[in-house]
Amino acid sequence: MEESQSQTQLTAVDGPDGVETDDGDRPAWDSKIQYVLAQVGFSVGLGNVWRFPYLCHQNGGGAFMLLYVFLLLVVGVPLFFMELAAGQSIRQGSIGVWKHISPKLGGIGYSSCMVCFYMALYYNVIIAWSLFYMGNSFRYPLPWEQCPTDVASNGTVKECAGSSPTSYFWFRKALNITNSIEESGGFNAVMTGCLLASWAIVSLAMIKGIKSSAKVMYFSSVFPYVVLFIFLIRGLLLDGAVEGITYMFYPKLEIWGNLQVWRQAATQVFFALGLGYGSVIAYSSYNPVHNNCHRDALMVSCINFMTSVLASLVVFVVLGFRAKNIALRCVAEYGCVCMSVHASSVTIDEYRQWYQHYSSMVGPKITDCSLEQEMNKGVEGTGLAFIAFTEVMAFFPASPFWSTLFFLMLLNLGLSTMFGTMQGILTPLMDNFSLLGRHRTLLTMSICAVGFLLGLLFTQCSGNYFVTMFDDYSATLPLIIVVIFETISVAWVYGTDRFLDDIEVMLKWRPPVVYKYLWKYVCLLSMVTLLAASLLRMIFKRPTYTAWNQSTASEMTLEYPGWALVMIIMLILFASLPVPVGYIHSFVKNRRVRSTPSQDEVGQEMCRELYTKCSSTEQLDSHSHRVPSEEDEVHPRPVFLSVSNEHYQLLSQQEDDDEEQDTRV
Repeated sequence: MEESQSQTQLTAVDGPDGVETDDGDRPAWDSKIQYVLAQVGFSVGLGNVWRFPYLCHQNGGGAFMLLYVFLLLVVGVPLFFMELAAGQSIRQGSIGVWKHISPKLGGIGYSSCMVCFYMALYYNVIIAWSLFYMGNSFRYPLPWEQCPTDVASNGTVKECAGSSPTSYFWFRKALNITNSIEESGGFNAVMTGCLLASWAIVSLAMIKGIKSSAKVMYFSSVFPYVVLFIFLIRGLLLDGAVEGITYMFYPKLEIWGNLQVWRQAATQVFFALGLGYGSVIAYSSYNPVHNNCHRDALMVSCINFMTSVLASLVVFVVLGFRAKNIALRCVAEYGCVCMSVHASSVTIDEYRQWYQHYSSMVGPKITDCSLEQEMNKGVEGTGLAFIAFTEVMAFFPASPFWSTLFFLMLLNLGLSTMFGTMQGILTPLMDNFSLLGRHRTLLTMSICAVGFLLGLLFTQCSGNYFVTMFDDYSATLPLIIVVIFETISVAWVYGTDRFLDDIEVMLKWRPPVVYKYLWKYVCLLSMVTLLAASLLRMIFKRPTYTAWNQSTASEMTLEYPGWALVMIIMLILFASLPVPVGYIHSFVKNRRVRSTPSQDEVGQEMCRELYTKCSSTEQLDSHSHRVPSEEDEVHPRPVFLSVSNEHYQLLSQQEDDDEEQDTRV
């Protein structure tokens, strides 16, 4: 597709009925700091705390960070800047922005809304888990510090003795989990109540739009940073912190040759910035037109990355302390037996040297108590937050205080992302449907109520398996597809030169021309490659999930049953179908409109609109003295069309665009 296929100008604003509207009554941020906190709060989420550190842990530490920064600069920042500029210029939600560029692209916005709704369903469940753990953190001692006693046998509960107190509390007390996704196990009443509370918090914060949610952002976006710095200072004082940080930053450059690592790094960049959800567009649409969105893109991206590094430092310090404690307990258990000395007098290095010499003479149950081996056991997601961290905090003095602080941080990280997700649903719907826009409170309450009812799927005893399913498959492919079509819309349908022209009007300076080539080629090719890699991985590697086996008190990997695979496919299709459906609907509608009038009427209309015949020199003179409009200044690409044998009429860009639209050039 060529740039000339653009059907509209980006600086115009169409209302729900396709007419130009005045957005003077559109809500706006009270201050720039509110907007920045909202964007940072949405983009910095739970993934920064438990996903990014795990990827660094598994993929070469410092080498993965360098790869991440490279992809962030050449793919992440340009796409983030593109969404910010589009939302700020058109001042609409995701549906209105892409429909404004071309009616055939309206389905992109609907796909974004669908993915946001998927995310809201399971993300609020994680917030409910944080509420549950925060409530239990006020107990002393913490309920996950020790294994409970079995009343029947008057001994330790077998499931807890076979795993650990933190694992037992998570899988049995919190989730009461079943052995597989095929066993429902009924509803977890406590988690259902926590889910209701989390949806109530979200609805109250969103009920007045950005006016209410922005005030909450002052706390929910800033508080996690305070807690992370507190944990970092506390963690640096722990035994094993240095080993953890060394493990984190030690680069393994050979991972750059692994295509799987590139895929994971690109996916993390993609999700860390919140691309494709429509929330970035929604937030930027409430900005003043001349706000410096380029600076915002660089600033938010930088804050996002530095937050990931800060969270990784905290995680690796804690994991280093945990690994050293496990290694010391191992030495205490086997050192006094095998080396015939008191365990407290044996160091880890001394024990490992002894083990290297006599390992062939001892039984298979005796291990080498390796600190590196414990560090190599990667922990991510809920396992990191609700098992590994809770285990470490049990060793801290005043453990309930540290536990409350940590889960309050998780709660605020989840809520700030949840507010952005809800804004990605509400703003496009209210902008595109005037009836919904007039009843914001009712719309917000209705979406929250539906979200709670559908969220009951995740409060079953098997609900954790459905959370994993939604997290792994409901958003990844649809979001990549959405961003691919967003890039095509701007770079090839509207045209990068025209897009940069509009940004120049907003910023009063023109962004570097490198963005033109990044949008047209680098970003688009990267997204298509990521989509192909993700599809191939799903095709050749059957989807699996990690289940908890109660009898063996251990985790195991299971394949999804047939009905679950169908459910995964339907989730992906429902989120992706609005893009082609919107295109087909617009195409059919246009054909119907074109086929209605007769050919003579069409010809007369084209002649009347496209050509202005100059019958006298005075007409040309009067036209040449016309005061140029702002539209002419924004798009000064004139096109000469022949109107007679002697004269030529200079047409404005808008007339040129009308010709292209009517003649389908």
